[in-house]
Amino acid sequence: MSAGPSGRSGGPLLVGIDMGTASSKGVLVTTDGVVLATAVRERPHSMSLPRPTWAEVDAEAVWWADVVSISAELVAAAGGAPLAAVCVSGVGPCLVLCDADDRPVRPAVLYGIDMRAQAEIEELTDELGAEQILTRCGKALTSQAVGPKLVWVSRHEPERFARARRWFGSSSWVVRRLCGAYVLDHQTASQCDPLYDVHAFDWAQPWADRVLEHLEKPRLVWPSEVVGTVTAAASVQTGLPVGTPVCAGTVDAWAESFGAGVRSPGDTMLMYGSTMFLVQAQRRPLAHPVLWSTAGVDPGSWTLAAGTATAGLLTAWVRELVGAADFATLAREAAAVPAGSGGLLVLPYFAGERSPVFDPRARGVVAGLTLSHTRGHLYRAVYEGVAYGVRQVTELLAQAGAPVGRLVAVGGGTRTGLWPQVVSDVTGLTQVVPRETIGASYGDALLAAIGAGLVPPETDWSRPAATVEPDVGVRPVYDELYGHFLGLYPATVPVVHPLARLQERQAGSVG
Repeated sequence: MSAGPSGRSGGPLLVGIDMGTASSKGVLVTTDGVVLATAVRERPHSMSLPRPTWAEVDAEAVWWADVVSISAELVAAAGGAPLAAVCVSGVGPCLVLCDADDRPVRPAVLYGIDMRAQAEIEELTDELGAEQILTRCGKALTSQAVGPKLVWVSRHEPERFARARRWFGSSSWVVRRLCGAYVLDHQTASQCDPLYDVHAFDWAQPWADRVLEHLEKPRLVWPSEVVGTVTAAASVQTGLPVGTPVCAGTVDAWAESFGAGVRSPGDTMLMYGSTMFLVQAQRRPLAHPVLWSTAGVDPGSWTLAAGTATAGLLTAWVRELVGAADFATLAREAAAVPAGSGGLLVLPYFAGERSPVFDPRARGVVAGLTLSHTRGHLYRAVYEGVAYGVRQVTELLAQAGAPVGRLVAVGGGTRTGLWPQVVSDVTGLTQVVPRETIGASYGDALLAAIGAGLVPPETDWSRPAATVEPDVGVRPVYDELYGHFLGLYPATVPVVHPLARLQERQAGSVG
């Protein structure tokens, strides 16, 4: 645990907790946004990858255990000061199927990096109509959607599906454990395609009933809404006082964008995390076949989003592969390598890819390797490969009539300095790094403050701390390599797709 500024106003405090892919973080915050304490639970190997394109988590052993541990630390840090509310966010959209006693019937199926339901995506698209889905849900069915994964479980694990009575996202499952409420926030629901109508802010009938079959539908709420209070049973485990208000919460990337002040149309968050994720505030839903139009965090709002399948996950893989002591060492070595990584080009599709190609059988490619390349070249080329993917998405946004306005960079990857610089150099965009880069938990705390009625709904705690400007001197080399990057994927599909199918057969995949 670490402590922030020691001055306290004596007023009530807010607890925000975020369950990420590789770690969970919590904050104790005053009503004016001052962080008094933080708590982190690192668990780099908690995600299970049982087969190619599958990604799962044990919700009880990972998410609930994290919430219990972090809550206890923050309650102790509060030193008896009253807690006004708690709000939890988590990775998503995920699928947690539970029985009548709210026990998970199988490991939680993760967000778009889990690509097992490709056949179900195609079948639902054919059945319901691609244009109808795009119009009503604001996006095409992809691996990010929860609906096809529900159908996958029903088809491939019928006994488990039959035992299930309720379904949750990561944060809504924790809310159920904390206060007993069966709810789902609009933002998360809007990623459960084709179950949700993004225009009506309601379930899309009869599609929802068709996919859910016998499962109960949760009550729809907005992320800042208080949906219950901490129960006696949850208090015993977490230390949170009985009766503490619990807000609905939402998906981590949206909670983080909210905490970073991305709320005016055109504002865009770029989250450097296990994956690279973009969220842009919108005036209205904008349907696009390879972007995600969703409900926003503020009541009655919308966003446009996109996400890659790897970012920090790939840098961690490189670190383990080359046996580096830490990320800082690799970043220093990469910084000593000129822009362009000595003609080394990485296609970062090591877990398939989401935006913008949506191909579960895409695979990673390292092109141009020579005996003179070092691990510093490889590490920088990974930064650059992910940055080329970001450039693809920002260009798509512009083409869709939603150009990036103010670009706010958040997440652990911003701490290296080099990676944000590479992204600005590749995209030509200026990035603003806020003072608080704790993550989604800070946005959770703000949602808790709003939900508890302690601050007005329009409150923004974010403050800029640094600006990253593009280096125009390296733009020519990046423009050249970006062209090669765009050509590398289609050129390698005839090779990597058969390899992906071979990997699936060898792993005993049912996909």
